[in-house]
Amino acid sequence: MLKSHYSPEFIEAGCDEAGRGCLAGPVFAAAVILPKKFRNEILNDSKMLTPRQRDELRGLIESEAIAWAVASVDAPEIDKINILNASILSMHKAIAELHPVPQLLLIDGNRFHPYPGIPHHCIVKGDAKYLSIAAASVLAKTYRDEFMRKLHLEFPVYDWFNNKGYPCRKHREGLYAYGISPYHRKSYNLFGQLRLPINYK
Repeated sequence: MLKSHYSPEFIEAGCDEAGRGCLAGPVFAAAVILPKKFRNEILNDSKMLTPRQRDELRGLIESEAIAWAVASVDAPEIDKINILNASILSMHKAIAELHPVPQLLLIDGNRFHPYPGIPHHCIVKGDAKYLSIAAASVLAKTYRDEFMRKLHLEFPVYDWFNNKGYPCRKHREGLYAYGISPYHRKSYNLFGQLRLPINYK
């Protein structure tokens, strides 16, 4: 089981994002304050969980957390400020919605812009070490996946229902066949290296 807290004396919020490596759609982030006594043997890095486990944990987290929030930054803003800054901005936006205000932030990864008035610790692979960061990873992932499934109804040619905007083959093929959508990140290498039939247009 992951660690329940970094420091016993502070109100801690775990923060994580989802969608940095995608070609389309927003980047989502979540911030979660869990009770110090919260325990769960299944909760882990969202990438290590099945979709069903993530959905079940989302309801549990939302009902048992002291506070939680989810925020996003869309593709045009990602193109404007770059994905790292957009990921951090989405975390800041989620943190701003937390009540009570946390006294310490646990950030997944090794880069973060300080949030005014709240110290932070960057923890590499923190979503596999601390329950609060893992909880944030589950919320960010499930909310983003849900959003991308809705976008799929508008642009089914990219198969976002299945790939959620990541650079899978069907997504690349949709780009070659139909071009980009308003939700694509134009600053990314959208077309990449895809081996296509010689007569593919």
